[in-house]
Amino acid sequence: MRRPSLRTRATLLGTLTAAVLLTVGSVLLVSTLENRLTDGSDRLSRSRVEDLLALARTGDLPATLRNVDDNGVAQVVAGDTVVAASPNIAGDPPIADLRAGARPATSTFDAPDDRENETYRVWYAAGPSPDGPVTVYVGNSLEAVSEASAALRHALWVGVPVVVLLLGGVLWLLLGRTIGRLDRIRAEVDRISEQNLHRRVAGDGVDDEVGRLAATMNAMLERLDVAARRQRDFVADVSHDLQSPLAAQRVALEVALAAPATVHAEVLRADVLGATATLERLVADLVVLASTDAATRTVPSLIDLDGLVLEEAARARTVAAVEIDTSAVSAAPAYANADDVRRAVRNLLDNAVAHARSRVSLAVGPSGAWAELLVSDDGPGVPDEHRERIFDRFYRAEPDRSRPGSGLGLSIARALTERNGGRVDLVPADHGATLRLVLPPGPG
Repeated sequence: MRRPSLRTRATLLGTLTAAVLLTVGSVLLVSTLENRLTDGSDRLSRSRVEDLLALARTGDLPATLRNVDDNGVAQVVAGDTVVAASPNIAGDPPIADLRAGARPATSTFDAPDDRENETYRVWYAAGPSPDGPVTVYVGNSLEAVSEASAALRHALWVGVPVVVLLLGGVLWLLLGRTIGRLDRIRAEVDRISEQNLHRRVAGDGVDDEVGRLAATMNAMLERLDVAARRQRDFVADVSHDLQSPLAAQRVALEVALAAPATVHAEVLRADVLGATATLERLVADLVVLASTDAATRTVPSLIDLDGLVLEEAARARTVAAVEIDTSAVSAAPAYANADDVRRAVRNLLDNAVAHARSRVSLAVGPSGAWAELLVSDDGPGVPDEHRERIFDRFYRAEPDRSRPGSGLGLSIARALTERNGGRVDLVPADHGATLRLVLPPGPG
């Protein structure tokens, strides 16, 4: 059996909840009304008992007690004789025979009222008079309270169902509008596929939860679109960079097979091994990137950043055609994985050597509590339009396509550094380019 829609379930739940709350509220309202009416009647009856006792004490008690309303009774009894009564029970015998004390007490019983009996809530007390002790009874009929509560109950019996039905209708309409907006978002998202990730969910301009959901969906689609474009670019760049060494190997081997007598073994070996080395470096770079994407855990420890930098500078001097200045390298302990930091430093240094005209400068030292490495070159610098993208994978400015390398060095350096809690960025420089690597001094 098909499950009811969210709109139906939410409407039923909201209506049922409202019905329960209104029912409980109605019961409390009726109970409160009855208590308030009874309390008001009690205060009035008790006050009249005290007033009549005061009149009896001074001998000023009238025979007819007119200080009661149509729903009340009042009577002053001496023994078995009624010495004063309200007009509605004039001539009637005592309405009760209760043992009264000086303090007013209350009791509920039936008493005559004109030609019928009614239930009264009576306050009574005893006191002295010139002719002896008397007992005063003053009470009010509970019929007025019953009639008022009955009228309220009748109104609630009619009003509460009407309010519940109206509320259910309002909930149905409001939920229909809200869920309709959600359905439109769902339908639009359903129509978006890998081929049209550029499409976005159309918002209605309302700044509420549904409007913010549409904005969040658009932000997610933007991220997916960017990721898909990067993936396509990544595949294209990998294919391009793999194609060149493979083609070089193929050409060298085909020439050797076509005219083996003219091929020099050392030349063939150099061509094939050179292309193979290029493939190995590219594959190694891709393996490192895969490990950072998979959030592979590393084992950090306390290292000397200055020592690693000096070792990499010594390595680079053996192959670099530019000067590498390490005079600004000073002690800078850091907490990171030594292999990750060494690879990151090597990539930054190789990048600087590849772009420098004549000089690369390395500076290591503390920056606040952190360890900092600055790698500067005197090359052409980074154009403004490329500053935000030089850390992208395989990204190389068009004029630099002829330079060796895969375009992965800076992205690997940043990924390895961030995996160890640090960062790599490009800092402003008057000449050339300056890259900064920052590492934490300790765990956490």
